[in-house]
Amino acid sequence: MTDDLLAVDVAGIRFQNPVLLASGTAAYGREIAGVIDLDALGGIVTKAVSMLPRSGAPPLRVVDAAGGMLNAIGLANPGVASVREHDLPWLAATLSRARVLVNVVGDTVEDYPAVIRALENAAGIHGFELNVSCPNTKAGGVEFGADPCSLREVVSSARAATRLPIFVKLSPALSDIAAAAKIAVDAGADAITLVNTLPALSIDVERRQPALGFGTGGLSGAALLPVGVRATWLVHRAVDVPIIGVGGISRGTDAVQYLLAGASLVGMGTAALRDPRAPERVVRELASWCRAHDVRSVRELTGALEWST
Repeated sequence: MTDDLLAVDVAGIRFQNPVLLASGTAAYGREIAGVIDLDALGGIVTKAVSMLPRSGAPPLRVVDAAGGMLNAIGLANPGVASVREHDLPWLAATLSRARVLVNVVGDTVEDYPAVIRALENAAGIHGFELNVSCPNTKAGGVEFGADPCSLREVVSSARAATRLPIFVKLSPALSDIAAAAKIAVDAGADAITLVNTLPALSIDVERRQPALGFGTGGLSGAALLPVGVRATWLVHRAVDVPIIGVGGISRGTDAVQYLLAGASLVGMGTAALRDPRAPERVVRELASWCRAHDVRSVRELTGALEWST
């Protein structure tokens, strides 16, 4: 959809509409191209990319949960060399309107700029999203995003490795997500993605064991909507950069909630897994809502929550 009503400019990137496919839910695009019109969306955030291939977590990797699902994929991916050779060329040749952000993961601070440098000149990439919910193996397994020093190092090293925009994806489990966002922005982030999945545990009561093969996992889906909206509101008040609101979106009005809270873009994942047509429907519903409420540009909605605290 190219209607100017929905067009937004974020971190120097022109998106035809605000609806993206969230990382980890659309692989590298090729796998879902037969059921989703990728070029009808604002863009796609790829599945995680690490320096070396990762086999991921043992099965089961996905289980149902009340109001959503739990997953523990373990950031499985074929590694940066394979993604550059096989996946990014397909995206570049297939998409003419949708934008591509590459999600980057690592075990050490040095992994992040290394992946980015390996992809910097690849065709069709418009920016990078840093998943800082990974454990830092050099710091005893503490998540990068939960440690101010590690977070600052990851973002600043990534910033030095590319001229493309950098989005930093934060966990809703952080004790002060607004403070983490400030650190990321001060270190060079162009935008913030909110939120990653919420750590959770589901138990198979018959086996008296975790339902997921890894044990714990990440909660996504409708239950995450108010969590993500609150995080977006908190961060929007704390930093002056664009935000991608992610978590629990399945309807156009869900997207509106994120926009009013301060997001410029929104990401969909679990809803698209359940109904592959959902993202295109949300684009249409968002346009209809704007027209019904005399909104001339979706940009007017960002941060327009009428609430003084």
